[in-house]
Amino acid sequence: MTLQEIAKATQADGSIVPAELACQAVHVRENVTKTGKPYLEIEISDGTATEKFKIWEDSDAYEECHDLQDGDCIRMDGSFWRNQYGLNVDRLRVRHLEKQEIADLFAGTPERRAALDRDWADLTAILEAMADPRLRLLCRTFLAEHGEKFRRAAAARDYHHARRGGLLEHTAQMLRAGAALAPVYPKLNWDLITTGILFHDCGKLWELDYQPQGFVSPMTTIGELLGHITIGIEVVNRLWRGLEANPEFTAPAQPPREIVREHLLHLIASHHGQKEYGAPVTPRTPEAWMLHHIDNIDAHLEMLAQTYAEKAQTHPGIYDYRRPLEGRAVAPLPKFPG
Repeated sequence: MTLQEIAKATQADGSIVPAELACQAVHVRENVTKTGKPYLEIEISDGTATEKFKIWEDSDAYEECHDLQDGDCIRMDGSFWRNQYGLNVDRLRVRHLEKQEIADLFAGTPERRAALDRDWADLTAILEAMADPRLRLLCRTFLAEHGEKFRRAAAARDYHHARRGGLLEHTAQMLRAGAALAPVYPKLNWDLITTGILFHDCGKLWELDYQPQGFVSPMTTIGELLGHITIGIEVVNRLWRGLEANPEFTAPAQPPREIVREHLLHLIASHHGQKEYGAPVTPRTPEAWMLHHIDNIDAHLEMLAQTYAEKAQTHPGIYDYRRPLEGRAVAPLPKFPG
């Protein structure tokens, strides 16, 4: 089972779920209660969810968990259940994963690997189909330099696509949405929007900084000091200046290269839409508004999908609240068969 499946299955009172789980011990801490009783607090993740639980000193699993280190990859076999204090595990057995098992853990399930491969293929195909050679070369250069880091990055720390590979999922889906909307709004500069979609969250590669073998993103100094929007602007400017010696990039063309750069930077700066949501400026062009709304649509649909996957129904068709949605999510209306 995945940790997300275990989390949902243990939400009902009294539910005990026997399961085997391959995961990473993200944080392992020794602690004591106010009365001096020792325990271990362990945070685990498998890329689908993150949970914390305690192992008490009188537990059979205390000794085998005592030597766990942050980042260890393990297989847990036990009975999972939940109370008001969080997740619990009884009859726990733990072993370290072998090398191939670790590789498989971070690669994800075969279905997820296939889905991410499709996302990458769609992303690269849409970018390569752009007419503007300057923007096409800029995107190609970014992926050549940072593609591996991009493929493992998350799109957010908490709210949407907050998982390994989440940024690729989010970006590819936004690009597909843009490709579908382009015939409806043919007057817009879709090469600019397409490039803006790739770069709008590129600063998260450094703000979140997923490690090659890790399911969570530690805080980074540059992320705290600048934030992903400012970092993204810096990334584009550095790549842009680095291409100034390339004849394909500097060949005379309309619109002028410098104006293209300014508009692309505006898309990155304004994609949050409102200053209270962290945008340095609000969207001022049709392309900037389009990028903002495509981003917002995909983020909110993903948050709903995660609610359906993670939360229990408190009443028929009504799900328990999940931040940051406004109110409780309601089950969608099934499509008419046809």
